[in-house]
Amino acid sequence: MKKHTRWRFAERDLLVFFAVMLFALNSTAIAKEKGKPTKPNVVLIITDDQGIGDLGCHGNPWLKTPNIDAFYKEAVRMTDFHVSPLCTPTRAAIFSGRYPINNGAWSTFKGRDALSKGTKTIADVFRQNGYSTALFGKWHLGDNYPVRPTDCGFEVAVHHLAGGVGELSDYWGNSYFDDVYYVNNEPKQFKGYCTDVWFSETMKFIDSHQDKPFFVCLLSNAPHDPLIVAEKYAAPYKHLEGDKIISANLYGMIANIDENFGKFRKFLKEKGLEENTILIYMSDNGSRFGYSRDGKLGYNKGFRGIKGDKLEGGHRVPFFIQWPNGKIEGGKDISELAAHVDLLPTLAGLCGIPIPEGMQLDGMDISPLLLGKKQKMDQPRSVFVHHRQDWRPPMEVDQTCILQDDWRLINGSALYDIRLDPQQTQNLAKENPQVVQQLLKQNADFLQNSKKNAVYRELPVNTVGNNAQNEIKLTIQHAIGEDGGIWKCEQVAAGMKNTNNTHVLEVEKAGYYLISCRRWPKECPGPIWGTPEENPKNLFNYQTIRPEKVSIRVANQMLEKNISPDDEAVTFSVALEKGKTLLVNDFMEGKSRYGVYYTYVSYLGTEL
Repeated sequence: MKKHTRWRFAERDLLVFFAVMLFALNSTAIAKEKGKPTKPNVVLIITDDQGIGDLGCHGNPWLKTPNIDAFYKEAVRMTDFHVSPLCTPTRAAIFSGRYPINNGAWSTFKGRDALSKGTKTIADVFRQNGYSTALFGKWHLGDNYPVRPTDCGFEVAVHHLAGGVGELSDYWGNSYFDDVYYVNNEPKQFKGYCTDVWFSETMKFIDSHQDKPFFVCLLSNAPHDPLIVAEKYAAPYKHLEGDKIISANLYGMIANIDENFGKFRKFLKEKGLEENTILIYMSDNGSRFGYSRDGKLGYNKGFRGIKGDKLEGGHRVPFFIQWPNGKIEGGKDISELAAHVDLLPTLAGLCGIPIPEGMQLDGMDISPLLLGKKQKMDQPRSVFVHHRQDWRPPMEVDQTCILQDDWRLINGSALYDIRLDPQQTQNLAKENPQVVQQLLKQNADFLQNSKKNAVYRELPVNTVGNNAQNEIKLTIQHAIGEDGGIWKCEQVAAGMKNTNNTHVLEVEKAGYYLISCRRWPKECPGPIWGTPEENPKNLFNYQTIRPEKVSIRVANQMLEKNISPDDEAVTFSVALEKGKTLLVNDFMEGKSRYGVYYTYVSYLGTEL
């Protein structure tokens, strides 16, 4: 009798097991049948120059962001989340999982706003694991092969070039409205406001790619300057300008983001995608125009410092994440120290995706915190903020910020307890010498490893002679030199000059190359001594320059040519061997030399 009873229990257990398996298989089949993948989708939204205080949910007394505020209430918030104080270093760290000095992109110009060749990105990792990948908006990690979005793991990319809409390396004449953006590297005319375009194109992509999980980066260039938005968004804040806030247009740009974010969340819900989508909202650095350095205007959530600063307001940013199916929700705060380099390993952990063997990462997987499996990470960690607006590596101690728990060590000598002193006015270095020495030792160890990396030592490189892009465009914005930057179309239009004139070329195929030196970009041509016939949208006040010659130096060849009145370009056909070489090109005007604004390099073949 007992044996029979045991058999009945075993039989029942077996039946339960098969029932569960059948249910699981059936659920998977239903999901596949409906075109809904079982792995979570990922949507990463990063705004540009939106600081920690540029949100209603963070206590801003004037700015209205109802849709983001609603998300804040439902999401998990990392309240001590840090990035770099500038856009390129942050994006490079997010996409590579490595600190800027380990991926080569620690500046926003002079060639250091591009990932180093061969960098494996988060998009590569997701794509290799069956995800559709797409990027919309701002990339700012390289405009030429091999570091365009489509070279770095994204199947689809709709984006502007360089660091902002309307910069001189972007399509000439872009102005936030009715611009030309690049669709998988081909220029295409769009209608409407830039932020509206990014969200609209994102939703189109998602709507047509529901057959497998998707990894989407929606990277708004707003509210980066120039501060341009439709009047209806800025109007509610005009009366506050000059008295309480710095710019009504800034708040209007954020209000437009908020409106689009609300539409996007509604879209996900209507498509049945909300529950199984990991949705992240964050920014790339501190506010630029939302708070004055003297603290008299704007709101910064109690912190000092803005974009570009090592102070807290320069690099602590909003970070909200939700995934209903993964139980990442509920309006909870997590106060553990976290950083941009953590995103890659964390999202891989949440999605059950392995990190490729040999892929080096500086970040850590904080998914146990987000999933509630841990309240604290197993060991204390430090976060390093190194960047420099130059082609040379960041300084080892000066211009750094080292973070651990509540400690902030700036420039190796100023130590602050951010919990007790959010305004960072009390230097506690003398009272805590052991903390200073500990943090300096950690920084030294970190840099010792970084210096073994070729990226730290080598100049930024531009690849020519690859079939993926026969002609590359080099601009004075990315030229190496000792002068400050020229990065705006209006600066070129006004004939602003500097001596930045050097580009590093990596020649992949030996042969002949055409080097074309121009005053104006190809999409808006005009004579070197004159001005373009067209003035897109009547944006610029064109001024003339009168260089007599163009000079280039490349691969031990020194060449000069005179400029004729009608010349739109001065071209040189040169033989280049495979390998690396410097290209130095100048306009020559009397005794002065200054960098060429636009240089196009294309492969001609093995014979002329």
